[in-house]
Amino acid sequence: MASFLFTSESVSEGHPDKICDQISDGVLDKLLANDRMSRVACEALVKTGLVVLAGEVTSNVQVDYGRVVREVITDIGYTDSSVGFDAKTCGVLTAIEEQSDDIAIGVDEGSGLHEEQGAGDQGIVFGYACDETDELMPATISYAHALLRDLADKRRQNKVNFLRPDAKSQVTARYVDNRLLAIDSVVVSSQHHPDAKHKDLQEFIIEQCIKKVLPSVLVNDDTKFYINPTGRFVVGGPQGDCGLTGRKIVVDTYGGHCPHGGGAFSGKDPTKVDRSACYVARYIAKNLVAAGVCRRCMVQLSYVIGMAEPVSIFVETYNTEQRKADYSQLVREVFPLKPKEIIEVLDLRRPIYRQTASYGHFGRANFPWEKTDLVDKIKEKVFS
Repeated sequence: MASFLFTSESVSEGHPDKICDQISDGVLDKLLANDRMSRVACEALVKTGLVVLAGEVTSNVQVDYGRVVREVITDIGYTDSSVGFDAKTCGVLTAIEEQSDDIAIGVDEGSGLHEEQGAGDQGIVFGYACDETDELMPATISYAHALLRDLADKRRQNKVNFLRPDAKSQVTARYVDNRLLAIDSVVVSSQHHPDAKHKDLQEFIIEQCIKKVLPSVLVNDDTKFYINPTGRFVVGGPQGDCGLTGRKIVVDTYGGHCPHGGGAFSGKDPTKVDRSACYVARYIAKNLVAAGVCRRCMVQLSYVIGMAEPVSIFVETYNTEQRKADYSQLVREVFPLKPKEIIEVLDLRRPIYRQTASYGHFGRANFPWEKTDLVDKIKEKVFS
């Protein structure tokens, strides 16, 4: 039997990179709420006492960017200089211009060399699904996210008074013959009050978070726990590390179980295939696994700026398929693949993006690309 360990990590909403992702998507949501056709490519940088917002926006509405920035930072929990960052007093610099006309003609119908609405840029994207969890996501990334969501909930509920917003997690699982067997180790590092004792923090995170979040059948006497391994994590958030939008793309997706095309999501409106095509790739992979076609599925799509049809479709089932078929052709026949179709079918021109910007873009039922409404059509084509 082939046995191996595989690890995925997550970072909390208070991690400096994730602050930037939420700011970028907060701006996007504010624009889409008032103008569904807004074109947005917005990025942020944070460091002690400073937020820099830059990018391109073409919209019929004006947005108070500083107010959006401060609202996001306040919601995360950085509201006092004693925690290293204060939404009320931080400086906000903006450098926002309109979208380039040379890019716009590739997206505007009838403006470029092709009549249809094309992709907003070239790009390769990947989608993935597997049967390890109910949400058809890899277990290691799902559990890494779940630990930090639970820790954030406990912080907000004041279960203890020593937790701060910045945190990271890491889950390592043992697989045998590509099947999940057990959790080998768990790492949780949480920013904390300077007076907190490491022993108290360790006991709380292990007993009240890890052991209550992770399935007991996967945690055994050999499972190792590493809590704040350096012994101290007081300086966190932007005070401890510079943050940038789009620097946690593996955390955002599948925790390393699947390749990544390289494009980040946050701050981009759905005409950008970096985002919308990645969502439809997940939609495809999840529906194929949910239909029982295979236990694992990876989908790659590639696009050219200004063109509507993907130039390639690749489907990998890792020899777990129930029946041989031309799955690339099936994808062409069943799923929306042109940018305009993807946007319409998944209803992407609405303010749903800030909630994607922490704890992963996939595996949460409230997102439209997580629906499995094409299962019956797939079954009919594959099994009938």
